[in-house]
Amino acid sequence: MRSQLVYSAGLKIENRFLLSATVMRAVRMFHVNNRRTEDTVNRVFVEVAEGRYADAKLPEITPPPLIDALVIAPII
Repeated sequence: MRSQLVYSAGLKIENRFLLSATVMRAVRMFHVNNRRTEDTVNRVFVEVAEGRYADAKLPEITPPPLIDALVIAPII
């Protein structure tokens, strides 16, 4: 059953890393200590599949700074 929830949520958020980060963040917000974590995760996947948390966007990717070429002198 969870695989179907993950699949339907993946249709809304196609990037797997962004999907897992969004679900983890929502589970931390909505989890109540006296309930099972599995039920909270399932509920969040259902809400993502309905489009409630699909507004997250990836940050802008910046290229890393250039590394100067190493100068290696031969050992004489």
